Amino acid sequence: MGRTVSLVLLALLAVAPQLGLGIYPLHLMIMAMLWGFIYTSWALMGRLGLVSLGHGAFFGIGAYTVVMMWNHFGLPPLAGAAVAVVVALAVAFIIGYPCFRFKIVGHYFALVTLALAEVVRLMIVALRDQTGGSLGVTPKPGLVDGATGSIWALQFSNKLVWFYVVLVCWLFALYVWHRVDRSMSRLALQAISEEEDAAASIGINVTRTKLGIAMLSAAMTAIGGVLYAQYQLYVNPETVSGIGISLQMVFGAIAGGMFVMLGPTVGAVFLLLLSEGLRILVGNQFHGLDLLIYGALLVFFIIYMPKGILGEFLHRFGRKTS
Repeated sequence: MGRTVSLVLLALLAVAPQLGLGIYPLHLMIMAMLWGFIYTSWALMGRLGLVSLGHGAFFGIGAYTVVMMWNHFGLPPLAGAAVAVVVALAVAFIIGYPCFRFKIVGHYFALVTLALAEVVRLMIVALRDQTGGSLGVTPKPGLVDGATGSIWALQFSNKLVWFYVVLVCWLFALYVWHRVDRSMSRLALQAISEEEDAAASIGINVTRTKLGIAMLSAAMTAIGGVLYAQYQLYVNPETVSGIGISLQMVFGAIAGGMFVMLGPTVGAVFLLLLSEGLRILVGNQFHGLDLLIYGALLVFFIIYMPKGILGEFLHRFGRKTS
């Protein structure tokens, strides 16, 4: 029954753009699925006790690598995405291995990742001749006159194309979540999150298990950065690698429910509607107001709704039907 409902909802989502939606609603749907992909990537490790406050580093690596490869070397974005994933994996290994090997966990691990995001942001700003510095940079146009899309340049003037591209990536993230849930790594990571020494005593390779999920999460977040850069056609160090974007990932996953497969996506929809509502009601009159509200709501969710929006709904619904 549950699978049938899921397939019906997926079919409705797939045909929704064909029903005459305007450009703005279509844009919101694309962004909701894109952020859902990114938040799901973060939640893969966040829900298992590996709380990263610096995933903006991998997001920025993905976004800037694909743009720099295209602008300076003419490497097509699909190839640039492969480079971005390799770089993200390397950085995740360099940071993750010593942390997990020497049992840097909890708050200390979160602080290390927070510092990583700031280091990446400062490097982007420092390399202003190549990256555009704090002003950001746009990918070179890849569409010839009259063309509506280019797979080579991964640029499409029709948002409908982007809708289906992002839809496939979002479904891929859900598939990865499902595979991780069904794997032995999930059980191992759950045991590690509860008692690391006890898990090691029964033969679980703690370092390798943690490193595997961290590198998977980093690679997927980098892919999210690639998609974001190519869709928005503009990247800026603050919007793709700043501390704000890292905390946004944490808040989105927690708000929606990071222990439920669709929780991060619900969090993405919630945050998107919140940010758009603030933009319409307040505009840009109060700089930093969105971060203030995000922080206050994050405290609220942690204290009063630790299961998140979807997690709390499923909990209450299950209790009523039982």
